[in-house]
Amino acid sequence: MKELEKAIKRNNHLVFMDFEGTQYSAEMIAIAAISVVLDKKGRIKSKKPPITIYVKAKNKIGSFVTDLTGITEETLIKKGVSFLEAMNMFKKYVGHSFNKSTFITYNNHDMRILSQSIAYNLDYPKEICSKIQKNYLDFAAFLDNYIRDTNGNQLSLVHACELFGLPLAVPAHDPANDTINLMNLYEAFISHPEIVAHEYKKNLSKFKHLPNPIKKVVNKLNEGQDVSVNDFDNYIKEDLE
Repeated sequence: MKELEKAIKRNNHLVFMDFEGTQYSAEMIAIAAISVVLDKKGRIKSKKPPITIYVKAKNKIGSFVTDLTGITEETLIKKGVSFLEAMNMFKKYVGHSFNKSTFITYNNHDMRILSQSIAYNLDYPKEICSKIQKNYLDFAAFLDNYIRDTNGNQLSLVHACELFGLPLAVPAHDPANDTINLMNLYEAFISHPEIVAHEYKKNLSKFKHLPNPIKKVVNKLNEGQDVSVNDFDNYIKEDLE
């Protein structure tokens, strides 16, 4: 799909990520990631074993986050490293492809966590953080261009996976599980264009700005030409190629 190729900057190395942060200061307390290599069709050809890194925050985690993620203060005391060390470990995990990877999360909350962690750590690794921020894709926002819920709202990661019939890695909000679910969602999006086309067609009327298939239909109608159901389906297929 051309739009997805552009979104990932035509890189064939992707890093699916999930950051967890403190309740009030939104400082990073965990990084989960899976680094993959794509084939020429954009499908996952190979992947590294997933990694989870716990990060010591300057402020308390908060009971809500602990209940949601299962990460406790004791977890960070026993397993946590500094933000600087965590970022260096993350870069080492990705390896030589770090500078030519696209980093993917589901919604932009992860980038807020990264920004807040930078603000709380004056010794942060500028080159590593800048590379992530520059080569970052919010897959939820990308998916929102084609698939939404019945009210026209953005789908949660769980609901997006369910729409594609994917088995979920549970419990949700565990950073490693969320990363696995995100990777599987990407693969399903690539592998099932018929589902994407079906949902895209259903949701076209909910978009504020007319997508290309609708524009083509409107232009044909304005020219006094008839547009068939088959024409409409072909316009959708063309836009998803």
